[in-house]
Amino acid sequence: MAQQTKYIFVTGGVSSSLGKGIIAASLAKLLQARGYKTTIQKLDPYINVDPGTLNPYEHGECYVTEDGAETDLDLGHYERFLNVNTSQENNVTTGRIYQSVIEKERRGEFLGKTVQVVPHITNEIKERIQMLGKHGDYDIVITEIGGTVGDIESLPYIESVRQLKWELGDDNALVIHLTLIPYLSAAGELKTKPTQHSVKTLMESGIKADILVCRTEHELSDDLRDKLALFCNVKREAVIQSIDASTIYDVPNLMLEEGLDVITLDKLKLSKDTQPDLTHWDAFLKRHKNPTCEVTVGLVGKYVELQDSYKSILEAFIHAGAENEVKVNIESIHSEFIDDATIKDKISHLDGILVAPGFGERGIEGKVDAVKFARENNLPFFGICLGMQMAVIEYARNVLNLSDANSIEMDDSTKNPVIAIMEDQKNITQMGGTMRLGSWECKLKDGSKIHEIYNSQTIHERHRHRYEYNNKYKEQLEAAGLISTGINPDTGLVETIELKDHPWFIGVQYHPEYKSTVANPHPLFVGFVEACKQYSQNR
Repeated sequence: MAQQTKYIFVTGGVSSSLGKGIIAASLAKLLQARGYKTTIQKLDPYINVDPGTLNPYEHGECYVTEDGAETDLDLGHYERFLNVNTSQENNVTTGRIYQSVIEKERRGEFLGKTVQVVPHITNEIKERIQMLGKHGDYDIVITEIGGTVGDIESLPYIESVRQLKWELGDDNALVIHLTLIPYLSAAGELKTKPTQHSVKTLMESGIKADILVCRTEHELSDDLRDKLALFCNVKREAVIQSIDASTIYDVPNLMLEEGLDVITLDKLKLSKDTQPDLTHWDAFLKRHKNPTCEVTVGLVGKYVELQDSYKSILEAFIHAGAENEVKVNIESIHSEFIDDATIKDKISHLDGILVAPGFGERGIEGKVDAVKFARENNLPFFGICLGMQMAVIEYARNVLNLSDANSIEMDDSTKNPVIAIMEDQKNITQMGGTMRLGSWECKLKDGSKIHEIYNSQTIHERHRHRYEYNNKYKEQLEAAGLISTGINPDTGLVETIELKDHPWFIGVQYHPEYKSTVANPHPLFVGFVEACKQYSQNR
């Protein structure tokens, strides 16, 4: 008989943003390194159906999976750590749960019953939690519950976990509670009271934490661990310290030292005969921490105030930097504040620029100016999604002399819409989930730089956009030197552009950052960092 899938639930207490996603990903990494097939899902308590319509300032970037799901940015961490694709099933929101239950009610599936949070909403949640386990592809499913214990929004999720723990039995499910041990500088000591209250709140919902992971800025003393074990009703070895780390990629090793994987396997009655094999992981960390040189890359975007807005791009630079043994310093440049007067001051000292994705017209002209500077000064340039579109607009305006060239996203009355909308997008009135999403095929042109970088004729990359390169201008642009080097075979749409006589000038319509992992740094980022290094050395 096949081994029953085991379930681990990660809840958070005291404060949000403690890093539940990183702890979940680190534990999953350790279990995977011991040979267990592991996946992680995220339950988000907000009522949006998915984060696709959220402003990045609200919730950080929206991460897109292979199957085109717009999901929480934590799924990016899961993929980067595990090097395993996630899907629509790995991210569940309250909006999606209620939408599904309401649709069932409208179809009469509840046979006239009064539809309630318990059992209808909780049954739906339990079904979603167990969906991944029922495939038979995984030994262990880790479920991270967004928000903080005690929030009104997350109550149905906590209740579902209580029911599932009872239904599955003690050896098949466990709860890890991530909490904060604040340091009061006036008293010069760490305080356990907030954690005690958080565990008490969890117990009021009928759930006992099996493992406590304590976020802290200072080492936890033995006395403090004893106190936490006693007051929070957990075993002494189940009090795990999670101290601030210099990089998130240190966390799996820190959790290994603390024995998080061992206590987890003990509680789930799983074998711990094999030791975790972290050879490749440690090699990556060594390269990441011992660079041979540094480069500075300008990230030109309009959400630069919030680090999480471009999370996958920043992480892709870490992977590519380690691959090149280069420390990549990112300088955030707000495109709204770039113009002819400021551009030299903001860009001339850099070793390369990446013009970032985004939506809407704010800060567009600054992006166009940044592309022009990179093109004219042979500065390595990388444009992603909207960044590629800006490169097309800049070239049309300044080389083809089509001074009003634009995207119809910014100006729907432009005489020269070099970026236009696909026919099948024209009548869409809803915002959510209606763009070109997920993995699409692209054929690369022989002899092009991008073909050389990928070393492959056919690639598959993830998309998230509504507007496209307008093929009516393709001949003109190519004749003037902006070559289309990647085409989607089904639609004929241009996916990648590059300049022949420039050291590194590439724009892509897709989002390569979504596919960069520790085990497989993305070739475009690796190539771009290499070009920046070359540029820096040639100065």
